[in-house]
Amino acid sequence: MNAPATPAIEVAVWRGRTTGRFVTYHVPRRESQTVLDVVTFIQRSLDATLSYRFACRVGMCGSCAMTVNGQARWTCRTHVSKVADGGRLELAPLANLPVIKDLAVDMREFFDKWARARGSFEGARTRHDDFAVVRPDDRARQAASAGIECIGCGVCHASCDVVSWRPDYLGPAALNRAWTLVNDERDVVRRERLRAVAGDAGCHACHTQGSCSERCPKHLEPTAGIAGLKRLAARAALKGELD
Repeated sequence: MNAPATPAIEVAVWRGRTTGRFVTYHVPRRESQTVLDVVTFIQRSLDATLSYRFACRVGMCGSCAMTVNGQARWTCRTHVSKVADGGRLELAPLANLPVIKDLAVDMREFFDKWARARGSFEGARTRHDDFAVVRPDDRARQAASAGIECIGCGVCHASCDVVSWRPDYLGPAALNRAWTLVNDERDVVRRERLRAVAGDAGCHACHTQGSCSERCPKHLEPTAGIAGLKRLAARAALKGELD
């Protein structure tokens, strides 16, 4: 008597760069299988030329983010049972970023936008000074803490329609980072940072659609932070601080 056939899932994977095509693979269905498990099986067992990116496999690095059935997700935390549509998956690289090859995208312009938004902390103290003491119940500190856990995975950037419409827009991740810093009392370039995010491609370009907050795997609220930047930038402009 023949053994029952192993259930399989049909997986359409983007192959190529900006131009390319979807190639279909059949992957054995396993219990508790993640989308990253599926991609790894294809690369190791079916087609060693498949390019993709991953590192930690446990939802800490964000490097495995891809477009799964049309939505940006961490593939290491996405179980096939939750997203397979009729036993089928479609995997593509993250939207709004240049494709290097197959499922791997170039993150340089994503992080360049962090730099344009003055996304690095700049303090006045040195290692020779005492540590700054910031009260955890301080309202500004709580606002900063609410957005501080971003790991730069790019899911919000790929999910943002405004980035799709105007590629120069700084995007939710860069603006969320700016929001955490303008609320950090230790930082000394608050005015310069507000100037950076108040430009035509900055916070005021956000249409407040909320896709970034809806899709964030860390459950952050970039939309709320961007709204906060709009308020701060408007107040600064009225005081003549953005001239």
